[in-house]
Amino acid sequence: MVYNVAIIGSGPAGYTAAIYNSRAGLAPLQFEGMQPGGQLTITTDVENFPGFPDGVMGPELMADFRKQAEKFGTEFVEFKNIKSVDTSKRPFVLEDDFGATYEAHTVIVATGARAKLLGIDKESEMMGLGVSACATCDGAFFVDKEIIIIGAGDTAMEEAIYLTRFASKVSVIHRRDVFRASKVMEERARANEKIEFKLWRQVAEIYQGEDGKLTGVKLENTQDGSFEDLSCEGMFVAIGHQPNTEFLGEEFDKDDVGYLKVNNGTRTSVEGVFAAGDVHDPTYRQAVTAAGMGCAAALDAQNYLTEKGLA
Repeated sequence: MVYNVAIIGSGPAGYTAAIYNSRAGLAPLQFEGMQPGGQLTITTDVENFPGFPDGVMGPELMADFRKQAEKFGTEFVEFKNIKSVDTSKRPFVLEDDFGATYEAHTVIVATGARAKLLGIDKESEMMGLGVSACATCDGAFFVDKEIIIIGAGDTAMEEAIYLTRFASKVSVIHRRDVFRASKVMEERARANEKIEFKLWRQVAEIYQGEDGKLTGVKLENTQDGSFEDLSCEGMFVAIGHQPNTEFLGEEFDKDDVGYLKVNNGTRTSVEGVFAAGDVHDPTYRQAVTAAGMGCAAALDAQNYLTEKGLA
């Protein structure tokens, strides 16, 4: 069987693409991967997605996205990753990590980007319980609280400044005294009276209270190996993101980090393959922008099928 559209990924971008393509009668095939719903499934309260004045739980939001896509006829492949896309053939041939193959006239890549984490104990399990990789998403939950942010680039400086809108104090943790951030961004952060810099430090341990939430961290001095405890209720990791594009071949144009390059909407460098969401967006990384890009990719794929007489 040759599918009209194969959607790789199942976050807001992927599910929105599925909703639009299935409503158009294209019966898309969606690969949900090993984490159906994407990053939002490890997020608790989502207060900035339109239509939910009282907020909504991330897993609940993604479950509703999926139900809507399913209602209109999307076919799902659960708990399988696509390991390659053969773009030398038309229709395209997709192979999953179990060796099964699928054919599709168009492909929408919506595999997102994963936040780089420190790799210490409890870090992943405490996402949404005081640990976060998105200041824009979670900053408002820390009004009048003391928080820390780990990072040394422009993103870390920007997020530290942003978080001072809510927090009573923001401590920037960096294992050296030289920053990758531009001089102007570092100076802006240093000029903010709510921001304190703790240099030559790295987080060695996360402290968790009886309620499961973050209560503080143990910092290691990278110069002399000594330790100190720091109380905080929020820990933001801002050491970068990695787009999930490793499975795509060299025929796809990517930037130095690996984000897909798009042009004329959501079109990638391979005709018939489209990109949506964080997989090509290193700037905004929001559920609502990803959903909008999913809509655009679905419409671009639909128009492509019509132009080629394939739908």
